[in-house]
Amino acid sequence: MLDGKSILITGGCGFIGTNLIKFLIKKYPEYDFYNLDSLTYSGNQANLAEEEKKSNYNFIKGDITNSKFVMDLFFEHKFDKVIHLAAESHVDRSISNPLLFANTNIIGTINLLEASKKIWKGAYENKLFYHVSTDEVFGALGRSGFFKEESKYNPSSPYSASKASSDHFVNAYFKTYDLPTVISNCSNNYGPYQYPEKLIPLFIKNILNQKKLPIYGNGLQIRDWLYVEDHCKAIDTILHNPKLGEAYLIGGLNEMTNISLVKKLCSLIDRKQKNESKSELLIEYIDDRLGHDFRYAIDSTKLQNELDWKPQFDLNEGLSKTVQWYMDNKDWLYEK
Repeated sequence: MLDGKSILITGGCGFIGTNLIKFLIKKYPEYDFYNLDSLTYSGNQANLAEEEKKSNYNFIKGDITNSKFVMDLFFEHKFDKVIHLAAESHVDRSISNPLLFANTNIIGTINLLEASKKIWKGAYENKLFYHVSTDEVFGALGRSGFFKEESKYNPSSPYSASKASSDHFVNAYFKTYDLPTVISNCSNNYGPYQYPEKLIPLFIKNILNQKKLPIYGNGLQIRDWLYVEDHCKAIDTILHNPKLGEAYLIGGLNEMTNISLVKKLCSLIDRKQKNESKSELLIEYIDDRLGHDFRYAIDSTKLQNELDWKPQFDLNEGLSKTVQWYMDNKDWLYEK
C-alpha cells in the first residue's frame, strides 16, 4: 500500500499524463494529485476539465527548467512521490532544435531530482522519484531480438540522446545520494488525447480529411505499439511496487511495420465511415528521416514476472478504440 499520498505528476496535460491522471484519480480518490505542466503546444488543460472539479486534483502551471520555481514548489507542497512525464518528445522537432530537448529533458530532470533530494533530506521512507522514459534510448534493433533492461544505451536522435542522459542522471542520483528512484522505458504509445504530430493521430486526421499520408523511406520500419491505458496500468503497478534503482521495460507485444499500420488505419476508417474510395490511395513515400531507427521491440518479461502486469489490448482493439475516440472528438482533433 502506498503511504505517501501527495503525488506530483509532471507533464500531466500531455498525452500520457492526461490519461494517467484520469486513471489514477478515478482509482485513488484518497490521494492528492498535483499536475505540473508548462502548457506548451502539446499540453491542453481542457483535457482534464472534469478532473478540475475534484477536490484532490491541483493544477500548477510552471516550467521544470526553472530551478528556483521547482525548488520553491517542492518546499511548498512537500510531495511524497514524483511521476516525471514532462518531456519534449517529437523526434523531428529534436532534429531541428536539439537545444530545446537538452534543456527540457536533461536540465528539467536534474532540477526535479535536486528538489526531491533537498526536500526529502535523506528521509526516504515512502518516497519515490519515478522517471518515465522511452525504448528509443537503446537505439535500433535488427529483425530479431528484443530490448531488455540490461540492453546498452545507443541513442540515434537528439530526442533519444536527451532521454538517455536523463535516465543516467536518475540512476546517478540513486547511486550517489541513495535517492529512491525507478525508471520505466516504454514502446510507442497510442490512444486518446495524443497530439496529432505523432504517426497515429496525424494519419487519422489526414485520412478523415482525405489528405496525403507521408511515409518515411520505404515504410518498413518496425515499432511495438502500446495502448496508453495499458501503459497507465503499468505505471500504477510499478508506482506501488517499486524495486528501487531498477528499470522496467513496458511493451505492447504489437509489432508492425509503419506501412502496415497506416494501411490498417486506412481500412479501419474506411469501414467505419463506409467510404467507397480507398484511403490507401492517399499514401505517398517521402525521403527518410535522419537517423531513423529500423526497429524497436521490448521484452517486458521482468515486469510480467515480478509485478504480474501484461498488456490487455491487442493492436486491432486498441486502434479501433483510438480511431473511434478521434472520430467522436473531431473538435478536439481539428483545433490542433
